[in-house]
Amino acid sequence: MSRFDNKVGIVTGAGGGIGQAYAEALAREGAAVVVADINLEGAQKVADGIKGEGGTALALPVDVSDPASAKEMADRTLAEFGGIDYLVNNAAIFGGMKLDFLVTVDPEYYRKFMSVNLDGALWCTRAVYKKMAKRGGGAIVNQSSTAAWLYSNFYGLAKTGINGLTQQLSRELGGQNIRINAIAPGPIDTEANRTTTPQEIVADIVKGLPLSRMGTPEDLVGMCLFLLSEEASWITGQIFNVDGGQIIRS
Repeated sequence: MSRFDNKVGIVTGAGGGIGQAYAEALAREGAAVVVADINLEGAQKVADGIKGEGGTALALPVDVSDPASAKEMADRTLAEFGGIDYLVNNAAIFGGMKLDFLVTVDPEYYRKFMSVNLDGALWCTRAVYKKMAKRGGGAIVNQSSTAAWLYSNFYGLAKTGINGLTQQLSRELGGQNIRINAIAPGPIDTEANRTTTPQEIVADIVKGLPLSRMGTPEDLVGMCLFLLSEEASWITGQIFNVDGGQIIRS
């Protein structure tokens, strides 16, 4: 028996990068996985890869900033697989994001950015939690970042919000046996990182890490699976750094 046999999980932003690694890992351990992404072509490619390895996957389009789209994703998951046990709120605007300051960013861009990077986790959670409760409970993992404790403009502000959302929702969902935690990665070697963050800045960050290398999506997988699993059955409302030692919190 694998840890997630007969379980159903949704991973948003799973059409590539870290979300893809999460979806593939869940499927390898027995879960039926919904690969959800605004880029349906990318999601379909990941789902086909999972099925090609003998796993169970379904690609679905989702715009996490739209509550109706999040609800449709959850409803289609229920129709296909009969329930929902896990949600990984990974979708975010990062690759290709504008680099600007809080005091100068265009208000419309700021609102769109926050609607995806912060509000999206709430809308997706609201879309699934009743369905999880009907299965006796479930687990949610939010994608935070070490940016929550560093200067990183509106990106860092959104991740600070994700941490707060995780803590607040843990109080609202715990009575239904739904756990919610967050992972805060440090610098991760993804295509989005390589094309968005100036590489001289990344190099300086890596030099300062106790474990002086870039992380990989696979470095995050173990924590995600642990937090979803029954091994973490008495853990909720927590933010876990997986960052090569970048942040020290006492």
